[in-house]
Amino acid sequence: MTSTTPSVSWADPARETAFHQWLQGLSATHGLRTDTLRPASADASFRRYLRVDTEGGDSRIVMDAPPDKENCRPFVHVAGLMKDAGLLVPDILAWDEPQGFMLLPDLGTQTMMEQIDPENPQANHARYLQAVDTLLAWQLASKAGELPPYDDALLRRELQLFPDWYLAQHRQTTLQGKDAETLGKAFDSIVKRCLAAPTVHVHRDFMPRNLMIPSRPGATPAQQLGVLDFQDAVHGPITYDIASLMRDAFLTWDEDFVIDITVRYWEKARKAGLMDFEDWHSDFGAFYRAVEWMGLQRHLKVAGIFARLTLRDGKPRYLADAPRFIHYIRNTAHRYRELGPLLQVIDKIEGLEAASGYAFGRV
Repeated sequence: MTSTTPSVSWADPARETAFHQWLQGLSATHGLRTDTLRPASADASFRRYLRVDTEGGDSRIVMDAPPDKENCRPFVHVAGLMKDAGLLVPDILAWDEPQGFMLLPDLGTQTMMEQIDPENPQANHARYLQAVDTLLAWQLASKAGELPPYDDALLRRELQLFPDWYLAQHRQTTLQGKDAETLGKAFDSIVKRCLAAPTVHVHRDFMPRNLMIPSRPGATPAQQLGVLDFQDAVHGPITYDIASLMRDAFLTWDEDFVIDITVRYWEKARKAGLMDFEDWHSDFGAFYRAVEWMGLQRHLKVAGIFARLTLRDGKPRYLADAPRFIHYIRNTAHRYRELGPLLQVIDKIEGLEAASGYAFGRV
């Protein structure tokens, strides 16, 4: 095979040399064909993934995570927790912690996202239910104290990305007076509602782009999807990951499909004892409202993150998806009277006519 190594670019020649020395040192033990090294995928962070073939005919994944920008310890810790929960996650085959290099199994070349038919929601129904089973396995294994808390400080720090990056940097807008007060009150309401929910382990980016389709016969339902990009996991609101799954950063579904899958998640979670909170056990609507408020926190945060990725980190493709999040934010704000003032502020920023009504029976 012709060497594909030149397709892997390095900004730092010293790091490139250290990497190849490290990989060559593993080649005999793991049967690596180092001349087949090639890009596998990029991350929204400073982390990237490379793929290398083995003498046995399969492949391995190499993580390149510069230690001055990325800490791999949370990845290793969460991978262990997920494996103990029965999820399919990469084992750590080799790890040079000081240099930020890691060798992992290859969970496959196709993500759930790549299998989705966006024009036909029902064609994706079975795959989403597999994602639900995977999520429930993760949540049911939760124990307090194993992961950092998704607390008031973290929720607010994430929300602040919206005014700091989406508004100030992308829209060149700084809210003043009543508008700034409105945003602050909305943030207070969002945080209060999110923190009221029961807590479980939260992947924090649980969506089809981070779920892999492995070829693994005989896998349990939770193992039919590989799970990636879990290093930012925390212990927090049970509503977060289902909101992340169904209000995707890169894919929009009609609400009928969103509700269909969310109901099925709720039914399974209820049977597993995860919905024993207030009236959630008997009232799907109460749970769904909590999911919407949690989703609102995520949408505001991600709009800010996508602006930052584009304007600070030079990744323009992310900001192209920002309108999806403004749509999510406006839809949720339109449903609840309490969020009416927020909707007016968003519409002013986006140059849209203010909506004539704010509630659709959910107040």
